[in-house]
Amino acid sequence: MAATTAAARPARRRVLASRQNRRSLALGLLFCSPWIVSLLGLHLIPVALSFYYSFTDYNVLQPAKWVGFDNFVGLFQDQVFWQTVQNTLIYAVMSIPAGVFFALGLALLLNTKIRGLAIWRTIYFLPTVLPTVAVSIVWLWVFNPLYGPVNWFLDILGLPGPGWFADEHWGKVGLVLLSLWSVGQIMVIYLAGLQDVPQDLYDAAAVDGASVWQKTVSVTLPMMTPVIFFNLILALIGIFSYFDAPYVITDGLGNPAHSMLFYAMYLYRNAFSLFHMGIASAMAWLQFLVTLLVALVVFGTSGRWVYYGGGDTKK
Repeated sequence: MAATTAAARPARRRVLASRQNRRSLALGLLFCSPWIVSLLGLHLIPVALSFYYSFTDYNVLQPAKWVGFDNFVGLFQDQVFWQTVQNTLIYAVMSIPAGVFFALGLALLLNTKIRGLAIWRTIYFLPTVLPTVAVSIVWLWVFNPLYGPVNWFLDILGLPGPGWFADEHWGKVGLVLLSLWSVGQIMVIYLAGLQDVPQDLYDAAAVDGASVWQKTVSVTLPMMTPVIFFNLILALIGIFSYFDAPYVITDGLGNPAHSMLFYAMYLYRNAFSLFHMGIASAMAWLQFLVTLLVALVVFGTSGRWVYYGGGDTKK
């Protein structure tokens, strides 16, 4: 009898442990349910539906009609679509290098020991907390070709002021300058990276007689390549979703002559102005695939120029 009771105790413990595990799992799922519902309802399910709708003719008001690859073929034959791709690529080539060098340059300047350093850092970071819509409206006035302060200053210098956002050749330049004005967030990331550069490397370079420029090129930049790589990936991902500033400045039209009609703007127009949800979904998936491909290429080349401290070779 005692042996039977002793044998039943482990089984009873297993049953109790199983009940406790189920109860813990249920409580865990209950507390995680807001996140799970959000993940399913706002992310996974919409992604799956957009993939399906990319192969359909769907306008929200009527049931989706399967059309296969017609949406993708139609996009490749659409001249406006290729114009948006060209605009986006040109803007990327102009803004990404300019943003990297400008933000890194500001971080180098603000990493020096000068009076009022905290105030200067706050001033350069402040534009990033301002609403993009308000900033775009202000810059629309700043670059006004008739009474804007930029052309007024150029006129004082005896230089002809361009049309900026009213000129198809200068609109993207104005957008690049606008983006440079709000690089404070990237600058803070570079500042954090500069704090991790070992002082011993600078001391060794000083012993070898290196100048400030030589220290920057031979010590600072190699040690900052992981941070540059991180910001480059973020910029490449964000550039294909560039929307808010040009939409506000051009009232969503992308004029003049579609010179500021970017990929995300055309996607938005197809989805919410023309209600071509199938075409918009196809554009979204093309955007995802191109972004993924570009990111993989950059990751593939990172081993040649990104240096990670703590090792003798690049990883």
